[in-house]
Amino acid sequence: MTTTSAAANSSHHLSPAFPGRAPWGTANKLRAWQQGAMERYLQEQPRDFLAVATPGAGKTTFALTLASWLLHHHVVQQVTVVAPTEHLKKQWAEAAARIGIKLDPEYSAGPLSKEYHGVAVTYAGVGVRPMLHRNRSEQRKTLVILDEIHHAGDSKSWGEACLEAFEPATRRLALTGTPFRSDTNPIPFVTYEEGNDGIRRSSADYTYGYGSALGDGVVRPVIFLSYSGNMRWRTKAGDEIAARLGEPMTKDAVSQAWRTALDPRGDWMPNVLKAADKRLTEVRKAIPDAGGLVIASDQDSARAYAKLIREITGTKATVVLSDDAGASKRIDDFSEGTDRWMVAVRMVSEGVDVPRLAVGVYATTISTPLFFAQAVGRFVRSRRRGETASVFLPTVPDLLTFANEMEVERDHALDKPKKEGEEDPYAESEQEMDEANKEQDEDTGEQEQFSFEALESEAVFDRVLFDGAEFGMQAHPGSEEEQDYLGIPGLLEPDQVQMLLQKRQARQIAHSRKKPDEEADLLELPAERRPVVSHKELLGLRKQLNTMVGAYVHQSGKPHGVIHTELRRTCGGPPSAEATAGQLRQRIEKVQEWATRMK
Repeated sequence: MTTTSAAANSSHHLSPAFPGRAPWGTANKLRAWQQGAMERYLQEQPRDFLAVATPGAGKTTFALTLASWLLHHHVVQQVTVVAPTEHLKKQWAEAAARIGIKLDPEYSAGPLSKEYHGVAVTYAGVGVRPMLHRNRSEQRKTLVILDEIHHAGDSKSWGEACLEAFEPATRRLALTGTPFRSDTNPIPFVTYEEGNDGIRRSSADYTYGYGSALGDGVVRPVIFLSYSGNMRWRTKAGDEIAARLGEPMTKDAVSQAWRTALDPRGDWMPNVLKAADKRLTEVRKAIPDAGGLVIASDQDSARAYAKLIREITGTKATVVLSDDAGASKRIDDFSEGTDRWMVAVRMVSEGVDVPRLAVGVYATTISTPLFFAQAVGRFVRSRRRGETASVFLPTVPDLLTFANEMEVERDHALDKPKKEGEEDPYAESEQEMDEANKEQDEDTGEQEQFSFEALESEAVFDRVLFDGAEFGMQAHPGSEEEQDYLGIPGLLEPDQVQMLLQKRQARQIAHSRKKPDEEADLLELPAERRPVVSHKELLGLRKQLNTMVGAYVHQSGKPHGVIHTELRRTCGGPPSAEATAGQLRQRIEKVQEWATRMK
């Protein structure tokens, strides 16, 4: 008998009820990736195994099915689950109970009652008492499930505590949806392999990325709706600054413009929340219990957004402020109910399973790829074919880059060699990573970082991002053009979404051409002709143009100034210091064309 068939036959002891989805060898089969991961594990029987699966793919089901098999075959005698938060350890205990594995989520010390098969604890709990868990691992053969293992690299103390506590464990199963981190803290029990570039990267034993999950219909496709608009704020020095979201500017200016947009007293947030609620109404026509989630930066903002939602909808929003027992119950109640909106501070961005969430508003200034991926992961869990997720974003270069790279798989790199003047786009500061991983809603001091006063904000519908492509021209909130995109049906196959977006854009362009020029108060160009670039990228394009012009100077014998003037005359637009990214790219192509002709 093969390993696979033996494993399948021997798992008939699992309850068919598990968790309405997928125990192996029962009427409800495992998803293909879960079965593939099981087969690889059972074939190799490793002590350490790292499974990387995109948020919403069903890591819990895979891990508990494997735990059940290992317990049933006496490979292990007990299970310890380590989770990032209090809420998640309770979720693990509830999911395990559904297949007959009893985990104590309240365990703190001493002997465990004989009715339990193990415990569910947090990384923080292990950090406080590593020797307690080491003793438990030494006394009985233990399977340790390390959920969202990247958290074990959050701090030196947590990583060391996990190493100390679970070094004697018989088996260790590490799970994560986002293995990449912006720091270089090694993650315990993870293998790192050196690539040809000399950089050591995490090596997974089984990987199931968002692209694969999307193709299998396991997760929903995500429609990102991005909003721009003019912002005005006062700096600590008393200067008033005005800027438009999405325009190239310094990192500090981007941060201040972004925070101005998220200020609940301006016009940007109320208009974006109205748009998100209209989208939710459309989605609920096909998915009646669909819910929305606003991810806020802090408690004050969360309460203010909840107040705005009440004014917009006439109904109260569920507010989740911190990772306490009351918050956990509010999340459960919202998950099981049909209320429209929940507003949360950070903690709901990871691991919390509310499958009915279909519309999100990213109303936080956290800009790490880890946090963004986990936040979007709250909306992608698919319940039936054709469901889509919609996430509303400010037009901020980093966020649009993350949105366009949803299908890119990354590993955790231990080494990040830097050339002078070169930046790694994912090398955010450790302070920002700490912010992304905060469990409690604590004062981070972020407000002091760029002391300013938000004065005024407006919202403008900017673009739709879907499957790496961008659609739409700018439109005013409440306009027919905006409604065209908000009114896309909630149940559609990915190719239908793409086709509808193309039709909407074509209709918008045709409508724009019929209007007199003097009525065009917004930039009426389709999104692909309005690339959002960072200040750094713009500097790079200017440098590239100057290099190309310099090379052409030697080839043609003409002075720099003459070539730049000819490029402006041929391509149009202002001097290169004021030119847009599109204009700079056009000039780069033109000077390349001239140089090729001369060869």
